[in-house]
Amino acid sequence: MFVLERRSPISRTINAMELPIDADTFASCESAWKAGMYIQDAFPMLNANQREFVKTGITPAEWEKMFGPDE
Repeated sequence: MFVLERRSPISRTINAMELPIDADTFASCESAWKAGMYIQDAFPMLNANQREFVKTGITPAEWEKMFGPDE
């Protein structure tokens, strides 16, 4: 497991999320994403909430508070 920290643009706090990959895999996937690969292709092992956190630092709780629950 790899713990990623990101600053949320909503709350301005630093949030952490545990991801089901190791640090080396994360670094490799992040490099592919930053080189232009779609995030869902670069991180196929992550779900949508995890990818959103990688991309923006927004947690599922913040997303729900801002936009309401998924339907």
